[in-house]
Amino acid sequence: MIYILDDEAGAQSLYIRGEQHKYLIKVRRHKEGDLLSFRSRENLKMLYSYKIESVEPRGAELSLVASELKEVKSAKELHIGWCIIDANSIEKVLPSLCEVGVSKITFIACERSQKNFKIDFKRFERIQEASMQQCGRSSYIEMDSCKSVQEFIKAYSDVKVFDFCETTLQECSNITTVLIGCEGGFSPKERELFASVQSFRLDTPMVLRSESAALAVASKILF
Repeated sequence: MIYILDDEAGAQSLYIRGEQHKYLIKVRRHKEGDLLSFRSRENLKMLYSYKIESVEPRGAELSLVASELKEVKSAKELHIGWCIIDANSIEKVLPSLCEVGVSKITFIACERSQKNFKIDFKRFERIQEASMQQCGRSSYIEMDSCKSVQEFIKAYSDVKVFDFCETTLQECSNITTVLIGCEGGFSPKERELFASVQSFRLDTPMVLRSESAALAVASKILF
């Protein structure tokens, strides 16, 4: 764990208890004198260093020793327009998308998205927090929703489409927005919208699941 999220981070002293105490003291075996890094949700760019002053059976007291403005993010930005799939599948790959540096995800209700799939942004935020503390990232993935593929393409004229086509992705330095379909891909009606939009595929003979495609495309573009 690179840092710990705590809403009280920035105060001159912190008192940790409960699950946080159990993890840091009993699992990670931190002791008096150790230094720990913290960030607060209100100001994620600030990194605070705390020293463990005393350890008790159910808590520990820490004192602030240093603070610095330290933003950790990808050198490039990538916005994924992602046609809605099962939330369980999104949750499995979301930590990895956070770690590789995706800056924004817009969830799109496309024609082949099942209507019973619901997006829980609060739950996604909690999943991101666990990933952020592990990888050191100092910002959430911005999340939004869109009513249709047509609306998304109209809003983002720079979009490139990941689809079944002949063009293999080679040069990707200029890609900032990418559209990825759900299971089963895009409908014929949606593909008609791509006439003036550049489409690409990855250089693999395998058919990727939507969540695998999201991670593979993001990794290719951002690294």
